Amino acid sequence: MRRTLSIFALISLWLPARLVLAQPLATCRATLTNDTLVIENNLMARRFLWNKGNLITLDLTDKKRKQTWQWVDREPDCAVPGHTTPSDKGQFESTHVLNQLNQAEHLEVSVTAQLGTLTVKRVFQIYPSVAAITCTFFLRGKVSPDWKQLPPASYNTLDFNNIESQKNLNTISSGVPVMDKLSFAGNHWQLRPVEFFDMTDRNNTLVKETTYNLYRLPGFLTGNLLFIKDLTSDYSFFVLKEAPCSYLQLAPVGFDFLVKHGSIQTVGIGLTPSDIPKNEWVRGYGFTLGLGGKTELETLQALRGYQDAKHLRRTHLDEMILMNTWGDRNKETRLSESFIVSELKQAARLGITHYQIDSGWQVGVPHFSGGSSENIWKDDTYWNVNLKRFPNGLKPVLEEAQKMGIQLGLWFSPSVDSSFKHWEKDAQTLINLHREHGIRTFKIDLVQIDDKQGEVNLRKMLDTVLKATNYGVIFNMDVTAGRRNGYHFMNEYGNLFLENRYTDWTNYYPYWTLRNFWNLSKYVPPQNLQIEFLNKWRNADKYPPGDRFSPANYSFDYLFAITMMAQPLAWFEATGLPAEAFQTGKLIQTYQTVQTHLHGGQIFPIGDEPNGKGWTGFQSIITDKDGFLLIFREDTPNSQQAIRTWFSADQRVRLQPVAGSGKGIESIVTVDGRLSVTLPAPNSFGLYRYTVVREGR
Repeated sequence: MRRTLSIFALISLWLPARLVLAQPLATCRATLTNDTLVIENNLMARRFLWNKGNLITLDLTDKKRKQTWQWVDREPDCAVPGHTTPSDKGQFESTHVLNQLNQAEHLEVSVTAQLGTLTVKRVFQIYPSVAAITCTFFLRGKVSPDWKQLPPASYNTLDFNNIESQKNLNTISSGVPVMDKLSFAGNHWQLRPVEFFDMTDRNNTLVKETTYNLYRLPGFLTGNLLFIKDLTSDYSFFVLKEAPCSYLQLAPVGFDFLVKHGSIQTVGIGLTPSDIPKNEWVRGYGFTLGLGGKTELETLQALRGYQDAKHLRRTHLDEMILMNTWGDRNKETRLSESFIVSELKQAARLGITHYQIDSGWQVGVPHFSGGSSENIWKDDTYWNVNLKRFPNGLKPVLEEAQKMGIQLGLWFSPSVDSSFKHWEKDAQTLINLHREHGIRTFKIDLVQIDDKQGEVNLRKMLDTVLKATNYGVIFNMDVTAGRRNGYHFMNEYGNLFLENRYTDWTNYYPYWTLRNFWNLSKYVPPQNLQIEFLNKWRNADKYPPGDRFSPANYSFDYLFAITMMAQPLAWFEATGLPAEAFQTGKLIQTYQTVQTHLHGGQIFPIGDEPNGKGWTGFQSIITDKDGFLLIFREDTPNSQQAIRTWFSADQRVRLQPVAGSGKGIESIVTVDGRLSVTLPAPNSFGLYRYTVVREGR
């Protein structure tokens, strides 16, 4: 058994003084003493019985509140069907991960258990001052025939005869891989699973949540995120299943959490027995267990703290106001050197920072333009610049972009056939485009992850590009169709291109976009989402007469404002805008002065869920004393509203207008966290800096 009992002390012996670990990182520790493993930082500690590497949790401690929860059952935390008994001493390593640029520095702890013919490795990660521990699974070896990939379970297939029957729980428990097990005492636990939906070409409701109470018989809960609340104390935890959206996961078991009194299991590892090689590791799904607090905000902030550490946003790469012309539905038909040069000039007038040439810049023709997206790897010219459209290559448009102060980005589609078998060639294509043309922003589209090998190879492609460019590129990961990464998996690579919406098909309604964004923003960092605004003047005649929610009834400023808490996506051609559209350049210019500061906070939804007729918005919490509010008055006759916020009762809050039509005010927060605001007209907005000038209760 290998042990690293004091990694900080060992590193200190040979690192120069200036490179010795910073004190915050030194608070992350993993120690294996006798038969007890402790993984901890300055906020939390999870203590395990070593059990030859097949860990059994003893307790979980909140250091800030000095509270410890003992585990009721002393059974292994994870379970793989047919593999229960460890056969050697297991292995343990801990390493501080430094300079990985796209995520915060952290401690990585590797725990390996030999379970008969199968080896299970769990890689834990813990960040300084983040009240969460994440764990990713890796497997290799020979799988027991007792592990059979069962069809997804559902209530229809579970034959519960009466309250005495336990056979189905035992059958299901022994038939699916379990990643983790929480075993809290008590009968008064409330559960709130949150299910997410991508494939936004089909789905227009992206978040669904329900509240349950634990019971003596099992509940089968679906969702990537589970909030667990002790009703006797109001203390909360969260479990984040790091996997694609539930309905698109690999090797599905039909649910994500199996719960009953004394047992909350995170199930489904994303692997079938046939996915596991004998001699090399294959990566499965993972989970994150986080401490919350006694208020919803405390718990959400703990989750957000982990998400922000997992994907560090870097201003020069992540912050963007990106234009992509595909939203005007001309596809590649207008692409040419002269067109892009003209586009760049008009985009600069509007305040665009990134201009992305979608499909058509390349020689190859994908299936949606009459070609094929299969066997791309066979054509060595597929990803060459299309010289019919760009006879001088990309040089002239790159020079024009530089002159306009705009970064040029490109669309890219990996070779999907044979589970991305030719990922190395795709990776080299992206590396070459970066090195030869300085491209730093790539939209990754047409991804279809049908099996584990496809997922593994896609990750290899992305990792290879990041390492070869010293993390100098960012990916816009399209989640509009197909089996893809979702919101909580492979999200360290960039931001998410959320929606295709078009006035041509009348499926762009501003409040739909706002509603989807608002619902996601509670659980997904808004700064990691690209949110679209469209040319509202196009196809106005296609919307039904008198449709109060059609885009034409909103100002162009309002449409842009919807995107401000996210990464704005201008989903149109700049040269197709009327002259009046460029007046919004003033708003965009103002926005650019605060964009980085605005996005530096933790952003959560406020007000009511958007429906086109209410008051809604977002709050960016920079510190306990200051931040930003973005408030929308939808099409409602009420000019004043007490809007639900994340402030505490009786605080006095000063609002200073930054953009929009709001006025500066001071107001006192009501007992239920509401703040009274005024906006002068329907379909108007106000962006404010706020300061808490007096503390409340």
